[in-house]
Amino acid sequence: MSEEVTYADLNFQDSSKRKSIQGSGTVGIKAPPATSHVWHQRALALTLLCLLLLIGLGVLGSIFYMTLKKEMRKLNNLQNFKEELQRNVSLQLMHSMNSSKMIRDLSLTLQEIATKLCYELYKRQPEHKCKPCPKTWIWHEDNCYLVSMDYVTWQESAMFCSAQNASLLMIKNKHVLEFVKSRRLRNYWLGLPPREDYNSVILDEKILSSNWFIRNANEVDNRKLCGYLDTTYIYYTYCTNTKNIICEKLANPVKIENTLMSETSDRKYN
Repeated sequence: MSEEVTYADLNFQDSSKRKSIQGSGTVGIKAPPATSHVWHQRALALTLLCLLLLIGLGVLGSIFYMTLKKEMRKLNNLQNFKEELQRNVSLQLMHSMNSSKMIRDLSLTLQEIATKLCYELYKRQPEHKCKPCPKTWIWHEDNCYLVSMDYVTWQESAMFCSAQNASLLMIKNKHVLEFVKSRRLRNYWLGLPPREDYNSVILDEKILSSNWFIRNANEVDNRKLCGYLDTTYIYYTYCTNTKNIICEKLANPVKIENTLMSETSDRKYN
């Protein structure tokens, strides 16, 4: 009895399925409106996000522009400062160069004045302390001269002058010629290279020659002839003969302080 299925039961089950199908069909038709609402929310969120991004980009752009403008202003200021500094440095360099030239010219002028003043003091007192030559040496123009009456060979005289950081007399210009003529020197070896002939020359003619130099003194032998001075003439004799010695070397610069102090002292006691 319990397992029998009546027509009424089947009919009830059929009607229940139809209602269920209809109900589910009704739900399926209403689903799309719910999906559309979700997409609207997402679109709105994306729109808001895009707006925020645009606003952020605008803010960043404004900040970048303001920063760039500020940095460009700083750069222009630095460039102006650099140009101004370069102008100042150039002016300072020009001023320094002009000052250096003025100082150099003034030093040369003072040196010339001191030299002339010292020479005047030297003429009154040959061993004055402003003299730019060693003691016992004679000062004339730019040179110092040592005149010795010791009779020695040409080679010995050359070695003697070399030991004094000097050389045998060489008459290369009119200033030296003037000194030689004023001293009336006789029988003094000269700084001429040894030769093999006896030809004599007038002193004034010899200064035009380029022969005034000394070769190695060790080359001198008994057969060579050496030149010597006799007033206004140059003669040649055997280098082993003996003559007087006259050495020459450049004078030291005159010390300005010594000259000025000496002049002040002289005026004080006169």
